[in-house]
Amino acid sequence: MDVNDIQINVKTDIKDKKIQFIMKRILDILLSLIGIIILTPVYLIIIILIKTDSKGPAIFTQTRVGKDNKPFKIYKFRTMVVDAESRQELAIDTQNIENFVFQSKSDNRITKIGAFLRRTSLDEIPQLFNVLMGNMSLVGPRPEIPDVVNVYPEKYRERLLVLPGITGIAQISGRGEIELGRTVYYDLTYIKNFSVLLDIKILFQTVFSVFKKEGAF
Repeated sequence: MDVNDIQINVKTDIKDKKIQFIMKRILDILLSLIGIIILTPVYLIIIILIKTDSKGPAIFTQTRVGKDNKPFKIYKFRTMVVDAESRQELAIDTQNIENFVFQSKSDNRITKIGAFLRRTSLDEIPQLFNVLMGNMSLVGPRPEIPDVVNVYPEKYRERLLVLPGITGIAQISGRGEIELGRTVYYDLTYIKNFSVLLDIKILFQTVFSVFKKEGAF
């Protein structure tokens, strides 16, 4: 799969689907608000488990790159030790960036509760607040860290023209184990074929993907 195989003008596609994107935002607000209310007991239980398992805050924030290359703070339940970022060695081969994989199955910074949260994707649910605030969507390209975006080829930057999402085609196709090049291919395919109905389909497929626990670590 090659992103250059997708011959699209993303800006034109977005303009042509302006009404669909308005409907998407309305759906995001409604579903994120409902999710936050329903999942409140789950939030409280997870916070207690995290605090019992390791020292540090239960909520982890990190700068990610959002729509139009604008940085924002993403919210997640903490799944690693508190000094995890200082212990990270991010080696990006800019000549082979399409094969870059951010996550690792053998990351010793992940806590015991953190491993469970990642397998079940429960660590992602605080991002419902990001969706409600408008810097994320329920469905879209996953928000990237600045260090990776800084070395993006020009074609990859087209995925920054829409709101990043909690889930997307890449997440139901392999989650954390697929390479960046394939992820971007899926993201541009999503933008090319975007509709509210596609979002609903991806949300349902995400539920099944989480239950299978494939590609999550």
